[in-house]
Amino acid sequence: MRRLIAALALALAAAPAARAASLAVVPRAFSPALGALAVSAAASRTQLLGVELTTPKGNHLGWISAPAPRQLVSLFWDGSLDGAPVPDGFYDVRLVSGRDLLARSPLRIDTVAPTLGGLAADDGDTPFAGDSSLLTSVSPNGDGVRDAAQLHFTLPEAATVTLEAARTTSGVAAPVFTETRFLRAGPQTLTWSPASALGPRTYLLHLTVKDTAGNANLYGPGTPYVGRFPRAPVVRVLGLDASFPRASYAPGEIATLRVSTDEPSFTVQIYHAGPEHVETGSDSVLNGVPVSAAGNVSWHVYRNGPGTVRIGIGPWPSGLYFAQLTAPDGRVGYAPFVVRPPVLGASARVAVVEPSRTWQAYNFYDANGDGWGDTWYVGPPHQSVALGRPFLRRGVPPFFRRYDLGFLHWLSRTGKQVDFLADSDLEAVPSGEDLARAYDLIVFPGHTEYVTQHLYDIVERYRDLGGNLAFLAANNFFWRVTDTDGILRRDGQWRRLGRPEARLIGVQYRGNDEGHRQGVFVVRDPASASWLWDGTGLEPGGTFGDFVGGYGIEIDATTPDSPPGTQVLAEIPDLFGPGLTAQMTYYETSAGAKVFAAGALDFGGSVAYWPMRHMLDNLWARLSAP
Repeated sequence: MRRLIAALALALAAAPAARAASLAVVPRAFSPALGALAVSAAASRTQLLGVELTTPKGNHLGWISAPAPRQLVSLFWDGSLDGAPVPDGFYDVRLVSGRDLLARSPLRIDTVAPTLGGLAADDGDTPFAGDSSLLTSVSPNGDGVRDAAQLHFTLPEAATVTLEAARTTSGVAAPVFTETRFLRAGPQTLTWSPASALGPRTYLLHLTVKDTAGNANLYGPGTPYVGRFPRAPVVRVLGLDASFPRASYAPGEIATLRVSTDEPSFTVQIYHAGPEHVETGSDSVLNGVPVSAAGNVSWHVYRNGPGTVRIGIGPWPSGLYFAQLTAPDGRVGYAPFVVRPPVLGASARVAVVEPSRTWQAYNFYDANGDGWGDTWYVGPPHQSVALGRPFLRRGVPPFFRRYDLGFLHWLSRTGKQVDFLADSDLEAVPSGEDLARAYDLIVFPGHTEYVTQHLYDIVERYRDLGGNLAFLAANNFFWRVTDTDGILRRDGQWRRLGRPEARLIGVQYRGNDEGHRQGVFVVRDPASASWLWDGTGLEPGGTFGDFVGGYGIEIDATTPDSPPGTQVLAEIPDLFGPGLTAQMTYYETSAGAKVFAAGALDFGGSVAYWPMRHMLDNLWARLSAP
């Protein structure tokens, strides 16, 4: 209201001094749905003044303010005459005294929001496979091919158009680009040239079109329920998107690497992750030791759609590997995979299970091109996860650097011989008896949140037969999932299905604050598990985790379902509030099973540092023994 009064004052001040009367109407283009029309008038003396609404030719339609003796008029009008709204159109507001016209001001009443007719996008060149009028692919590397996205539409009237490109996450869209322009009626084209450093993924476009009366329309979904909103195009920034359809391969197998890029060529080289002596400082970088030469791949035939590259799996030790793709313009992509042993347990009595299904559950890669990641973490209506997709951040699994990498470094630097498995590999193991014959210890180093019933069954049976388990993260075995033809679906939390995970692990998920609060573990009673603390110098009340900034994100705690004799080795007291304490635990069974649980999500990523690395040395020595 203050803005309207200020505008009126300005309009009156600007009126020519020679005029006997003045009239100010704000705004000239008026939408009653958005507010009131401010009318202010002044005459040279007190007289019978009225404010009327007329046609542009002067035909009287009604009184905005009926005639009355006065010198000044100041009012707000709601756009109606005698209680009925005035139709959209062009009018005059007139200040009259009897039959005399003292002043007039044109007015347009407009209640209809402008539209973007024929809204579509393209790359200005040749569509990439899967592109449509609402999805276009670009590769902003300056090579003159698909460097920019062009948006085409027709405006029925002059309007201000704001274009916003946003990166979506868990039901939230974060803008990465915004531009506002005033455009005249007719066909229009807006161009978005993404910065070359912008990460490859899809970007959701939002378009706001506002006419001079303030009526506005918004295009582009504000939530993952894309069908509830007027659609706007999505722009896919191409990188070197690559993935293997399977999570693991055995030596001698031929793996099919699926690649989606419009690079004319690239190199492919296979690396072993873990043995490298290089610090990884980015969540979009994988480092490793090369185990193959770099092979050149000509990609001219596939610049407009995805293709495949055949990769022979060499006689490499079981472990986590990745294909690194490097293009001449410097773009890089990664595709991780596990090399599993030809025969389980033939060369090592310890298995390390990588959480490949959980990695995909947290993967926000948007395969269907609607601007939102294809995972239930985006929010409804997404209820499934497709396995075998490329990972965002150039192909690096989610949270890999923080949750997983430290353990790989510890394994390599201590010379441990282990079998690596993807969690999906356990589906091929018939029974817990088979697991027990193959391994003395199974380690779940990362966040194994999503497990099938078969996986849960055989690991629990393995424990019941005396098999040892180590969980180096938190929130494991939380959801039961089904895997049907590479599509993962949740069908219930294990604790609600009558099988609380604390019965197996010793602790279970207690809370999550996404890392806002981190704390250090406090040692409780070293005498109860002196073997774990041996050589660390830790005493009752001693702490660890300070060097890495503490632990948290998600935490576990014991419950009445924890096995009898479960020992709390260390705690992060009240991390998420009173009683919300993270607990590191250990228990043994009458069958001889020994089970350790870290109790904090990011513990496993810290074990390359002191004193955690020595704690893990001690843990390994105890649990890897039959």
